[in-house]
Amino acid sequence: MAYAAFVQAGKPADAALAAGKVDDVAEGKSLFVAHCASCHGTNAEGTETAPTLIGVGAAAVDFQMSTGRMPAANPGPQAPRKPQPEWVTPEKIKQISAYVQSLGGGPQVPGAEQVDPKLGDAGKGGELFRANCIQCHNWAGAGGALTQGKHAPNLNEATPTQIYEAMVTGPQAMPVFNDTTITPEEKRSMIAYITQVRAQKDPGGFALGRIGPVTEGLVAWIVGLSVLALAAIWITAKKRQKS
Repeated sequence: MAYAAFVQAGKPADAALAAGKVDDVAEGKSLFVAHCASCHGTNAEGTETAPTLIGVGAAAVDFQMSTGRMPAANPGPQAPRKPQPEWVTPEKIKQISAYVQSLGGGPQVPGAEQVDPKLGDAGKGGELFRANCIQCHNWAGAGGALTQGKHAPNLNEATPTQIYEAMVTGPQAMPVFNDTTITPEEKRSMIAYITQVRAQKDPGGFALGRIGPVTEGLVAWIVGLSVLALAAIWITAKKRQKS
């Protein structure tokens, strides 16, 4: 009995140390109660408004808050990327992340080396991206519409850290790509591809948002109709001059 009590008492401290300094966890709890508990519950147990955060990990909190998706402004099918409130700083995100990590573990925020595009293989990353991501995000990461009012966001604004965190936490409608499905090295290669593609120029003409054949077809249709209309006006004007 005494041993069991000792082990249980040590677990919260171990979790706190794994997430960061104990004072980060304490400060993170205060911030959580002040800014997050109204939706996620006092102990992050979840409510009818928002899901539980127990076990989601620090990476999920860092992704949602660093992109401005949380705190959410308005309820809807999907929380959009937006500017952060003034009170949200990197330090406060770190503290809330440490607190949530202490509740039940989960994916950690990746280190700089894990997300460094220079250490990845963009060619391999492109193969993996085309196999797993273009159905929603488009080959260039430009995003696209999904069902029930949701969408796959444009990846051009996402940092390497945010891209990695999205893969391991599966925010919104995105599936989770754990390390068994896609290894950390493969994730880094995918980051290398995404960052390389967004920096590419479009020497062949206008990029048109890189959305694909929908916009290209629309432009071709509008330009084609405009040319035909102008041609009809010009022919009519010529005939009137002759008569």
